[in-house]
Amino acid sequence: MSDSQIICLCGFTGWATAQILKTLINMIANKKFNAQRLVGAGGMPSSHTALVCSTTTAIAKICGTGSPTFALAMVMSVIVMYDAVTVRREAGKHAKELNVIHKAMEETPLFSALFTDEKFKDFQEFLGHTILEVLAGAILGILIGLFMPVF
Repeated sequence: MSDSQIICLCGFTGWATAQILKTLINMIANKKFNAQRLVGAGGMPSSHTALVCSTTTAIAKICGTGSPTFALAMVMSVIVMYDAVTVRREAGKHAKELNVIHKAMEETPLFSALFTDEKFKDFQEFLGHTILEVLAGAILGILIGLFMPVF
C-alpha cells in the first residue's frame, strides 16, 4: 500500500468512525435510530474535524512534521475546524430561523393562497459544531492517526 493510500485510508477511517459515533450518541440521546446521522453534518463528534486531523496525523507520521505536506495539512485542518464553529454553525442558526418563517408563512392565509402549488422544503439545520464537538473530533482524529498502522 502506498503512502498516499495509507493517508487517505486514515482520513476515511477518522470520518467513518466519527459518523458511527455520532449516530450512536444521537440514538442514545433520542432513543431512536436516525439514519441521516450516518451521513449528515453537525453533531458530536465533528466528522470533518476527525477526517482532517487523522489525515494530518498520518502525514506527520509518514512525511514528518517538517515537510511542506504536513504544513499544508495543518493549515487546512485549522481552516476546517474554524469554519465548523463559525461559518457553518451560523448557517445552521439561519436555517433554523428561516424554517420558522416558512412555517409561519404557510399558516398565514394570504401567503398560503399565493403558494398553493409549492410546499416549502425545510432547510437543514445541523450544519456546524460547538467547540466541544470539534475538540472531540480532533482528539478522535489524532488518536486514529496515531494508532493506525503504517504498512
